[in-house]
Amino acid sequence: MAILIKNQEQIAGIRKSSQIAAQSLNYIAPFVKAGVNTEYLDNLIADYFKQHGAISATLNYNGYPKSSCISPNNVICHGIPSKETILKDGDIVNIDVTTILDGYFGDTSRMFTVGEISEEASDLIEATKHCLNLGIKEVRPENNFGNIGFAISRYAQAKGYSVVYEFCGHGVGVHFHEDPQVDHIARRNSGAVMKPGMIFTIEPMINVGRAKVVVDKKDGWTARTVDSKLSAQFEHTVLVTPDGFEVLTDVNGDY
Repeated sequence: MAILIKNQEQIAGIRKSSQIAAQSLNYIAPFVKAGVNTEYLDNLIADYFKQHGAISATLNYNGYPKSSCISPNNVICHGIPSKETILKDGDIVNIDVTTILDGYFGDTSRMFTVGEISEEASDLIEATKHCLNLGIKEVRPENNFGNIGFAISRYAQAKGYSVVYEFCGHGVGVHFHEDPQVDHIARRNSGAVMKPGMIFTIEPMINVGRAKVVVDKKDGWTARTVDSKLSAQFEHTVLVTPDGFEVLTDVNGDY
């Protein structure tokens, strides 16, 4: 499957969907606190989507049962919201949402903290956000996709962290998952070449300990660190423009 070049109408639709996804994370922030269960947060997110004319792309995707992925502490990604998962002081939590609005997809995630967190957790979150920013800075016409992963992995490993290699970023917009695969570890100047109109996610998952993933055999989704150490992730949907990039899921003016 070739990498899709989106036209202006598609870009406008993907931008709108991306902004609702990102705004839902702003909306949910005050509710992420000790004593709250993750199913409650998921229900609030689903309601927010509905109020803004969107639906969740994750709900019923390959049997996934919820409207968001909520992944605390040693859960790398695809944590299934539940009444049993109750947040407590010191937790770090990734919330990952993908919206469908008028047939267009927007995908983003960010880290949230509950009460006072450890220095180890704080340093990991800061480094992971920096990894995402380094990856985004590589987005421009005629650059290779591999340079995204090269920049991310070089920084993370220099800081003593490992980079999850079993999950990656991906094309998005007209479908939930499209080409290309956007690896977060890659050789310099490897991979396909970026062209204006390409839209994809960059979503590094960075671990304190080993990079390996263990997927829960019971639910088939929840991916945890093999050594139970902390993991963090940030994700944006990014457009290649004629002279660089636009972060379609940036609603806070970070870029």
